[in-house]
Amino acid sequence: MGAIHPKAMPVLLTTPDEMDTWLEAPWEVARELQRPLPDEDMLIVSKGNRKDPN
Repeated sequence: MGAIHPKAMPVLLTTPDEMDTWLEAPWEVARELQRPLPDEDMLIVSKGNRKDPN
């Protein structure tokens, strides 16, 4: 796997409409989905050291 760009931002899609927009809309529209989500919209699903093989 190659290096990750230092300014890369993951896109967190939270609704089916956002998924459709990301996959089908022109870039000028889809890029608006690259935004930080509010803390209250995030959920920690795991903590601790990774135990599965890399």
